[in-house]
Amino acid sequence: MNTPTELYIDGKWTPAKSGGTFEVEDPATGQVLVSVADGGVADAEDAIRAAASAQPEWGRTAPRARSEILRRAYEMILERTEELASLMTAEMGKPLVEARGEVAYGAEFFRWFAEEAVRIGGDHTTTGDGSNRIVVTKEPVGPCVLVTPWNFPLAMGTRKIGPAVAAGCTMVFKPAEQTPLTALALGQILDEAGLPPGVLNIVTTTDPGAVVGHWLAGGIARKLSFTGSTEVGKLLLAQAATNVMRTSMELGGNAPFIVCADADVDRAVAGAMVAKLRNMGEACTAANRFYVHHTIAAEFARKLADAMAAATLGPLIDDAGRSKVQRLVTDAVSRGAQAITGGVTPAGPGYFYPPTVLVEVDRGSELLRTEIFGPVAAILTFDDDDAALAAANDTEWGLVGYLFTQDIDRAMRFSELLEVGMVGLNTGLVSNPAAPFGGVKQSGLGREGGRVGIDEFLEYKYLAIPRQI
Repeated sequence: MNTPTELYIDGKWTPAKSGGTFEVEDPATGQVLVSVADGGVADAEDAIRAAASAQPEWGRTAPRARSEILRRAYEMILERTEELASLMTAEMGKPLVEARGEVAYGAEFFRWFAEEAVRIGGDHTTTGDGSNRIVVTKEPVGPCVLVTPWNFPLAMGTRKIGPAVAAGCTMVFKPAEQTPLTALALGQILDEAGLPPGVLNIVTTTDPGAVVGHWLAGGIARKLSFTGSTEVGKLLLAQAATNVMRTSMELGGNAPFIVCADADVDRAVAGAMVAKLRNMGEACTAANRFYVHHTIAAEFARKLADAMAAATLGPLIDDAGRSKVQRLVTDAVSRGAQAITGGVTPAGPGYFYPPTVLVEVDRGSELLRTEIFGPVAAILTFDDDDAALAAANDTEWGLVGYLFTQDIDRAMRFSELLEVGMVGLNTGLVSNPAAPFGGVKQSGLGREGGRVGIDEFLEYKYLAIPRQI
């Protein structure tokens, strides 16, 4: 695709003012792919000034014009599926078939929000005493700070950029340093699709604290949308509070995967393969803790181990990520867990880790209290529904939960009592651009996607008008 490697500011590709660059690594080989511009505070200032300058005119742009830009970008992404998929595979490591799936998924956010752009509504009613008209309108919140992770480098960008463009907001965008190339390619596509200069500004950097901190402290940006760890999200929330910024936070997860006694075991295993191994387990929605009724636990574990052992996976993102996974597995084994497949870091180049199934997991194991972010399934058993619910909810996170049962009453009870923002009922895949994505507790604030996704980028304005009759 001849992907750019410079910063994208005010509609122009430009090197970092410092002249610095950083290397992008292929996690499958450990080799350097390319070097990209390493932006700093001076570049961040240029980017936010460009966004501020473009905001008034962009906010007044006709909804249909914004919609058509997103629609063109959607079509261009699909046309370049192979190039974008190859780019993601190279810099992030996911298998090519999964990368193609992400291209389709990520593009769909642009199509969805192209349609939402022309449906931004309001309200008109009267006060209870009939004296005033109440007119409610929606306006763009203003310049937005977008920060995305490395695990879905295209989809996390489109999931934020799509509603911002549709709502009429300008943006400064800081992608993850491990996967900047896909974000830069996305900027190139939007530029070709006709997005005006200054509406989207991309700063790649190895110093995200300084760049994002400058945007949050400057008083120009009015909205922060962040996807990443709960730890970093808390820091950004504190910084955003200084200027009372609107925030959307999609943070960490520790998803329970519950298989009841009446579940279809084969269907549960198929769901577990998606919920656990999608993106090599490097997903906030990944199933982390498997609670299986004791009457079917042995069958489920055996079938899951067979399926996972036969799976083809890409590498984990880097050495630190793989080392964390191995440390969590080692801790669990030291407490009595048994690895019925996998469990040992392989020799050779790249950051690969084998699909691993652990049984007889002690409830004090660290991997039950933290995101594994790797292809490891930790299986525990339960005897009754209340015990499963109590264990599933015993965490500070609440992004998603998975439930497999054939009993409609049990399904509804679990769905209501699980302390999560999303429930996968007899499915291992919940993510869809048409659905509101987000969690409760320390898994985040706000929702992305669905009909409510655009509201995160809009402010409500109320007009009180005396009613003359």
